[in-house]
Amino acid sequence: MVLYTSPFPNSFLSVLHSFSWGLIFPCYWLADRLVGSFVPTTYEKRQRADDPCYFHALCIIITTPIYLALLVASLPFALIGFLLWSPLQSARRPYIYSRLKDKNHANGATLLTEWKAAGSGKSFCFGSANVCLLPDSLARFNNVFNTQARAKEIGRRIRNGASRPQIKIYIDSPTNTSISAASFSSLVSPQAGDNRTVNAGIKRTTSMEYKGDNCGSNNGEENREDKGGSGEPHEGEENTCIVRINGEENGHMSDTETDTVNGQARASDPAEPSLEGDAEISKTPNHKQKEGDSGSLDSCSASRESLVKVRVGDGTVDQSTVNNKLLYKASIMKKTSVRKKKHTDETFDHEISAFFPANLDFLCLQEVFDKRAAEKLKEQLHHYFEYIVYDVGVYSCHSCCSFKFVNSGLLFASRYPVMDAAYHCYPNGRGMDSLASKGALFLKVQVGSTPQDQRIVGYISCTHLQAIAGDTTVRCEQLDMLQDWLSEFRKSTSSSSTANPEELVAFDVLCGDLNFDNCSSEDKLEQQHSLFTHYKDPCRVGPGEDKPWAIGTLLDPEGLYDEEVCTPDNLQKVLESEEGRKGYLVYPTSKNHSSSQKGRKASLKGNGRRIDYMLYTEEGLYLEWKVEVEEFSFITQLAGLTDHLPVAMRLMVSTGEDDP
Repeated sequence: MVLYTSPFPNSFLSVLHSFSWGLIFPCYWLADRLVGSFVPTTYEKRQRADDPCYFHALCIIITTPIYLALLVASLPFALIGFLLWSPLQSARRPYIYSRLKDKNHANGATLLTEWKAAGSGKSFCFGSANVCLLPDSLARFNNVFNTQARAKEIGRRIRNGASRPQIKIYIDSPTNTSISAASFSSLVSPQAGDNRTVNAGIKRTTSMEYKGDNCGSNNGEENREDKGGSGEPHEGEENTCIVRINGEENGHMSDTETDTVNGQARASDPAEPSLEGDAEISKTPNHKQKEGDSGSLDSCSASRESLVKVRVGDGTVDQSTVNNKLLYKASIMKKTSVRKKKHTDETFDHEISAFFPANLDFLCLQEVFDKRAAEKLKEQLHHYFEYIVYDVGVYSCHSCCSFKFVNSGLLFASRYPVMDAAYHCYPNGRGMDSLASKGALFLKVQVGSTPQDQRIVGYISCTHLQAIAGDTTVRCEQLDMLQDWLSEFRKSTSSSSTANPEELVAFDVLCGDLNFDNCSSEDKLEQQHSLFTHYKDPCRVGPGEDKPWAIGTLLDPEGLYDEEVCTPDNLQKVLESEEGRKGYLVYPTSKNHSSSQKGRKASLKGNGRRIDYMLYTEEGLYLEWKVEVEEFSFITQLAGLTDHLPVAMRLMVSTGEDDP
């Protein structure tokens, strides 16, 4: 299948489209500004609290006639542009595939080495988020604004979080290995590209900081030296420091261990990392750096709870005094005894994290509707992801029943090459949703090859369903179509047979904003859909019941700018408590309660409306391999930038072979 690298088949149509859009854009921009001036966000209201009551009204009275006059003047040009633009959409391709040509520009893509399926297995990390990048006037109805600046900051935070070093902590203590009792703190950074086990006494902190040395890049050859060591790393893991915690009674280190840490502290002098554009400070209050906001890793400040301290004997040394390098929050993968976990029936780690997982492989985004914002977001993501599929969808009346003003809002980013891609538009959208070409994006990626030159591939699907409450029938129909399209895509892109497999399927993942939760009484039909018999939801016990650790992903828009939740660390701390969740998450609805009234949330079940899903299946995969969830995260790194919580899932593909 040919991947489309441009929206039109030839340059003439591209130039004609640019010309027509140039005629339309002034009218579009003025209308957007005019409507947006009448829809203030809660942040803007608070900023104006000290101004005279007549000041804002006076500004509206002055600017509205100016916008209206310019809007009327631009209408004739917009009409001519529309008459050119609309028929061109029949020749437009359903997506644009962007591949980074200069790999030195990326911090993550160059780290990958081809997986040969020779070891015990490999993990793959998937992320999904609804980023609410609508035209500014429409985004304001969700209490977010300045779409262009938000797009850039969202991209920066995602790639900074994903490109940070990953620290795995393995707890060997036979007496105290529960997550709640285990204590964590940072250790001195290892040398560049050094994967090794470090023994140390550990003291717990709210979050873990790491003073990185090369911002997500390291020496690939050195990285692979210790893959077969005692830290149990898996093939293909990058940027990983293995930390082994011994079972000392009081968490103190032996003299030898103390000398080791002291020696590392003296020898460690990491180079200053540099990311293009990181020094720029956004003008938008949504993502203004505040004290304790470590959501953007280029921030020079860190919360008090997340400052890292190294225990040496009876003394404590604050690492912030060792050097003034950038602080990187490390990803913690807690390998503990299953029987001693807080939820004894769970076989994988789960957490509320202030950062996207380190070594994020695939990212699926929804509501990237604004085309200018999509370009800014793509530019930032290309610092980490080499392959991006964006501007997905159709416009005008092309291949859909109703006129489409905006695309599907789907965007896909990957560190692995995309082999095939397909998009389908849901034809049954209603209300405001019918104006967008909501649909599903299907992708096939190559993640490695076997020693016998068989390709190892994976399938990823991203979708966004009907949003209007009460449209249960519409969403169920869309889920039916989604299953049919999934099956069709698998068949059309498969190049092997059971008798002579040319490629081995490692995983099949489905993610996106499904706009229903697993606890609301109004969503019972969706909860019982056959999709959940084919795909597994790591957060779900069954229809109408989530696992106790699962939380909602839909934030209450009215509280986005409250001091308690406006930074990633603060939002993380709030969501870790039941009372905090009741104050800032939208809760499942019932016939007797309204989810928009905080005072009534106490009687509602669940931990909030979880409408963003990460699903996986074991059907259709290579029979000799096993797929298991290794980690699931709810992420707060986009606090103040969107009204959804991103989610991430790490899958382990076990080949059943021993390490060589």
